[in-house]
Amino acid sequence: MEIKIRDEFIKLGQALKLAGVVQDGVQAKYVIQDGLVKVNGEVDERRGRKVYEGDIISFEGNEIKVVR
Repeated sequence: MEIKIRDEFIKLGQALKLAGVVQDGVQAKYVIQDGLVKVNGEVDERRGRKVYEGDIISFEGNEIKVVR
C-alpha cells in the first residue's frame, strides 16, 4: 500500500489515518504509544515522528510506503 504526500514529510499519526489503518487520531496515538508501529523496521513510539518519502511504516501486517 502507498500513501501520497504533498509536503516534504507527514507525521506518523497522520500517515496511519491517511492509509486508513486506524479510524482516528486517538487510535493512532494508542497504537503508536503501545509500540505496535514500526518505521523502517524499528519501533517508534512518537506520534509526531516525521515520515519522509521512501519510508516504510508497518502496522498489523500492513506495509505502507510513503511516496510524493
